[in-house]
Amino acid sequence: MTLKTVLLIFILATPIFTIAQNETKNQNNASQDVNVIANVEAGFLGVLSHKVQFSNDGNYFDYQEDGGQDVLFPVKRFSLEVNKGRNAVILLYQPLRLETQVLLKDDLGVDGLIFPASTGVKLLYNFPFYRVSYLRKLRTKSESFHLEIGASLQLRNTTISFESNDGSLFRTNRNVGPVPILKLRARKYTSSKFFTEFEADGFYAPVSYLNGSDNEVVGAILDASIRTGYEFNESGSSFLNLRYLGGGAVGTSDDTNGVGDGYVKNWLHFMTITAGVTYNLSSIR
Repeated sequence: MTLKTVLLIFILATPIFTIAQNETKNQNNASQDVNVIANVEAGFLGVLSHKVQFSNDGNYFDYQEDGGQDVLFPVKRFSLEVNKGRNAVILLYQPLRLETQVLLKDDLGVDGLIFPASTGVKLLYNFPFYRVSYLRKLRTKSESFHLEIGASLQLRNTTISFESNDGSLFRTNRNVGPVPILKLRARKYTSSKFFTEFEADGFYAPVSYLNGSDNEVVGAILDASIRTGYEFNESGSSFLNLRYLGGGAVGTSDDTNGVGDGYVKNWLHFMTITAGVTYNLSSIR
């Protein structure tokens, strides 16, 4: 992580911690018990739009139209949340692996290599990410409405590959890097047991500022969800979740695999529908 990344995270977090300090003065009656909450959800992912291009002379490839991503894919999501008073720290792991196999309708150029039309191609888009978040609960006038703000740091771990069925043609692009994000979470209880929750992690920034590059690369991410749930006891709840996951980057990077000019254009728009459970591990004695 570069010094610029650390400074940017500090700048983003400063107003959040300032609010937290002000709220601390008014929380004498707040609980200081430490709760550890596990969250697991599973369901399916649908591709709304997904396009990628490698090198300026490459094709802007449409995964949904020509890459076999016109079907549903299984998806899972795991998180662990530690709460104390009005503070929460969340550790998240989101696996995301889309594999397809298609017969190309047209020539496909990837980093200077041409995959001819009618070639059978195996496509891999592997984009798991790891995220650590901090949230601070704000004071609200209603006890049935909870609002939290904070920040996240996400580590992306991307592998994108194109391989002909006979293995003679192959291109791959890999990337690992940090992404600072702003975070918001709100929950409204519609009864003593039922609730609706909104959560969003998002950011838009020049990636070159984060990684210290002289070349301009613009990146963005938005992970937003709305869920409805039922708290079946003090320890756990179940929920149904609708999520939008989108983002990408465009520009020329210094970090290339040596076969292209470093230009990348990659934008995705996914939707997931999942069901999940949340359980308070601190209730286990």
